[in-house]
Amino acid sequence: MTPLGQILARRIAADGPMSVADYMADCLLHPDHGYYATRDPFGMGGDFTTAPEISQMFGEMLGLCLAQNWIDQGRPAPFVLAEVGPGRGTLMADILRAIRAVPGMTDAAEVHLVEASPVLRARQAGTLHGHRPVWHDGVETLPDLPLFLVANEFFDALPIRQFERTAEGWAERQVGLREGRLAPGLGPVTRYPALAARLGDTRPGDLVETCPALPGIAASIGARIAALGGVALIIDYGGWHSLGGTFQALKAHERVDPFATPGEADLTAHVDFEALATAFAGAGTAVTAMTPQGVFLERLGITARAKALARKLQGAALDAHVAAHRRLTHPEEMGQLFKVIASYPRECPPPPGFDPLP
Repeated sequence: MTPLGQILARRIAADGPMSVADYMADCLLHPDHGYYATRDPFGMGGDFTTAPEISQMFGEMLGLCLAQNWIDQGRPAPFVLAEVGPGRGTLMADILRAIRAVPGMTDAAEVHLVEASPVLRARQAGTLHGHRPVWHDGVETLPDLPLFLVANEFFDALPIRQFERTAEGWAERQVGLREGRLAPGLGPVTRYPALAARLGDTRPGDLVETCPALPGIAASIGARIAALGGVALIIDYGGWHSLGGTFQALKAHERVDPFATPGEADLTAHVDFEALATAFAGAGTAVTAMTPQGVFLERLGITARAKALARKLQGAALDAHVAAHRRLTHPEEMGQLFKVIASYPRECPPPPGFDPLP
């Protein structure tokens, strides 16, 4: 058992089973043994690869989307250019390179990063050297300025709770001990008022996931945009309306048992985009329709950009470039699994690449 596993096992033995949310939070953010607190997990040498690490084209398309929205809103200056969960800083670096082509935008931008991991903050500082980024522990401390924000694979790492419907009501999935090892189980059947509306679209045996932190974070972002202007682009894997278990662990680019090596594997769950849209709308912003990543990138012109870059490449470099374009956009790869949604001021047109929410 890992060092963190031993700590959690002792806690469970003393206090009883813990929720999946508490388990996930400790596995990812424990100050001494948490996954993000102790390593850089990105790239081929890590446990997973995100879209910005696949190709510069991803960040360039997002940068152009932000730029058009900035122009449409009257070129506010100064403004906050923010990313939550910025990884190695690769996406922000690509966005900053793309917006250099827009007169005045780079000078007006103040770069802010929401990042909890000391290891990743150090990596971001190197990637964004010269851009003077400012770090935050949460979105609440971002400056009171127009907010142009990107969140790529951020919400999927927020801790979730899982509830199984039974004939008598809802039972929360918990993490306990079985033969001395961490293992999932069910708590007692209880009435959960927040799940009352889900009785109409579930049956006994169904699993529903909730993300306690998601509404507050999205509402905080949305309230700033409603009051001060800007836009939030959210890119993640998931769907509309949570149903079924999606909790998973990745290690060395392979799915593994989420309870086998706590602190040494990435833990995620699919994002409920309906919950995001509800939180944004409740904060006073307009919300776009949920759009597949591939469709979004094609609408922004990624294929034209790919062809332009391809003219300078040959051999293995060209093959890798073509594969990267396919991986980002094709329905059988990231193009359909990943979705995009945007929050923007109600008086403004939707950002390019999106349709308004019906």
